[in-house]
Amino acid sequence: MDLNEQHYTLTINSPGRINLIGEHTDYNNGFVLPTAIDKKIQFKFKKNGTTDTCNVYSKNFDTSFTFNLNNVKPSEQQWENYILGVIYEIQQLSDKLAGFDCIFTSDIPVGSGISSSAALECGIAFGLNELFELGLPRITLVEIGQRAEHNYVGTKCGIMDQFASVMSKAGHVILLDCQSLEYEHVPIHIKPYKILLLNTNVSHNLADGEYNKRRSLCEQGVAIIQKQYPEVQSLRDVSSEMLAEFKTVFTEDMYNKCTYVVEEKTRVLDSVEALKNDKLAVLGANMYATHDGLSNLYEVSCEELDFLVDFSKKYDTIIGARMMGGGFGGCTINIIHEDAVEDFIAAASEAYFNKFNIKLTAFEANPSEGTAIVL
Repeated sequence: MDLNEQHYTLTINSPGRINLIGEHTDYNNGFVLPTAIDKKIQFKFKKNGTTDTCNVYSKNFDTSFTFNLNNVKPSEQQWENYILGVIYEIQQLSDKLAGFDCIFTSDIPVGSGISSSAALECGIAFGLNELFELGLPRITLVEIGQRAEHNYVGTKCGIMDQFASVMSKAGHVILLDCQSLEYEHVPIHIKPYKILLLNTNVSHNLADGEYNKRRSLCEQGVAIIQKQYPEVQSLRDVSSEMLAEFKTVFTEDMYNKCTYVVEEKTRVLDSVEALKNDKLAVLGANMYATHDGLSNLYEVSCEELDFLVDFSKKYDTIIGARMMGGGFGGCTINIIHEDAVEDFIAAASEAYFNKFNIKLTAFEANPSEGTAIVL
């Protein structure tokens, strides 16, 4: 494989994402409020002159793999499946792919809940669309990334991560309706506050069944409600009052999971209005309420995440915090006054290490442009 980057003809940046609020609602056809951030995977592509041989190299892990376009199938190496899944999905739509080489490097912290997987999928899809002039629209690239994760990785994710990675606009968050895929870019003016992520450095694996188990519980709940309310297609269509009618029918676990999702739908729309009207205290209160729901009802938090969110409540310079991402580790997202960032990181890092003997990592996240060619 040619590792001389000067020979490569196309460079793509594909970003990770944050989600301000609206967690685990995307696969329930609800609303989310994500944006791409200034942490990214950079890809370099070139055609290699063959009809079917493809080489992919990760600089971060100094590892590569080769595959043949005529024999694309899942790999035992999980990271390869994010790429192979994209190739497979493109092949269902186009016969224009030929041999290529790709080198990529990432500054997205893996396992932090800012979706390095979606950045990987969308960067590959976007790059190949450009390199081979496939003519696929952006929304199709988003859907390719999601299907790759479903069919090759085994995580039945919603569409939020891929949508945010591709469709974001600098200085904005996206109010995305995950049912219709209608969306609105909402300006995010939070100065003098900043978005700070604290990475627990506790790893999680969404493909191990916990994510899919919760999705299944939500779907089972919908199936029960549908018998009485046939118009209900997902928890998106369920109100708190309607859900309460089924409290004695559902198991406690199912009721809790569905309650969280129904309540989160309201919090997202409420938070958008708060952003539009500069009511940051409302946004912050909603973030804390979301964390409470994720921890106690949806049960995707963990001791480390709960500790950091509780720790943030000691500071009046922080207006809101919650766990972010799939859960079981990853990051908390904090809205913090710009003058307090340094002192808070130091205090949180010390307290976290004393409690768990794990080093905390922290980084600011700035709402950024989606996947794009580097000119």
